[in-house]
Amino acid sequence: MKKYNWWRQSWPRILLWSHVISVMSFYLINWWRTAPTENDAVKILAAKKNAQTASKTNGASSAEKPLVSIIVPARDEERNIRRCVTSLLEQDYERFEVIVVDDGSTDKTGEILNELAATHPQGKRLWTLRLRDLPPGWAGKPHAIHMGTQEVNGTWLLFTDADTWHAPNALRSALTQAIEEQADLFTLGSTQVLPDFWNKTLMPVAFMGVSMLYPPRLVNDPQSHVAVANGQYILLRREVYEKLGGYARRDLRSTLLDDRDLARVVKENGFKLRFVDGRGLLHVQMYHSFDEIWRGWRKNAYLGNRGGILFFLLQLIGLPMISLVPFLWPLFAWASRKLLPVGGIGAEEAGVAMGLEVSSLLAYRSWLNKQIDVPWYYAFTQPLAALIFDGILGQSIWRILTHKGVDWRGRQYHNEKEDPLVTK
Repeated sequence: MKKYNWWRQSWPRILLWSHVISVMSFYLINWWRTAPTENDAVKILAAKKNAQTASKTNGASSAEKPLVSIIVPARDEERNIRRCVTSLLEQDYERFEVIVVDDGSTDKTGEILNELAATHPQGKRLWTLRLRDLPPGWAGKPHAIHMGTQEVNGTWLLFTDADTWHAPNALRSALTQAIEEQADLFTLGSTQVLPDFWNKTLMPVAFMGVSMLYPPRLVNDPQSHVAVANGQYILLRREVYEKLGGYARRDLRSTLLDDRDLARVVKENGFKLRFVDGRGLLHVQMYHSFDEIWRGWRKNAYLGNRGGILFFLLQLIGLPMISLVPFLWPLFAWASRKLLPVGGIGAEEAGVAMGLEVSSLLAYRSWLNKQIDVPWYYAFTQPLAALIFDGILGQSIWRILTHKGVDWRGRQYHNEKEDPLVTK
């Protein structure tokens, strides 16, 4: 009877301090796992004064450098394609070609590409491959990249997205370091352009989840099975890509996470994978509205989870536990005193617990915000962001489990037994 009374009086306090320890440990461990080191950043080479005439000023030595084939898959990208391709044509590396794969665009993407090829001083480096139908069993981006690789001349391949733009010295810096480090796949993290409230509120939570699942130090550890790449910038040796079968492999052709799954195949087969911070060289604005953010992360959330359905459900429960509950301990303490005859949590004790948890949360979020150039005070939006992302996570798993599939870029993808992902 004494033990029962002790438990009845003590369980709220045990729950409280167990939660405090868990929340503080989560943020501390996540910071430790994801804090960058000196080796995690690209070595930025000084930009040349005149990128467009760099090949002329470097004489015959430029012919000895490897040719890089840059492949840009683009589907209805009239908003981004001019800035992206212009920045690629103005790279200060001497030997490259740009192949844009126009994947059935219905907007002005093709017209803009034609104009750039005709009017840009480096337009002779650019040509466009136009696709119409998507074959069964393929996802759009893997198919576009695959078709682009059939037309390349380079010994290195660079896959980059149409919503990126590149500093003139980006390719030269990345390729130099990839060769020096004998990397087979060299991928850059990007400067995220987050201009509005929803981007600044939601994207840090997304990056927190990605870094938790794929910490760079494990990605770069050849002994670890953790592998991921940033599809916004994947530089890899052509011979490695072709040896592995590229995106024509059955386990890659239908993936909606083309960057992660390519990195997995590269690493599983013993090739060297390097993921480094490319901020300052590579910029991207992934989303322009709340709806785009929701739909984009809804596509990636469940498919990008590497821990199985049980781990995904743990994330679904855990996100509000570490982001919302810390602000609610005074309410919990008040309820415990009202509902329990004895053993309730005092206001002072609840205040201390709240202070420890919220301080940990704000410290981590402020640090993360600084990494991606978000004002520190957006750390206070963490509860709102967590609730919204819980909705994204829930809808993501629901659409997969109910076979509603994934909708992206005007195409619908469904799971089927015969083929893991097919288009409709």
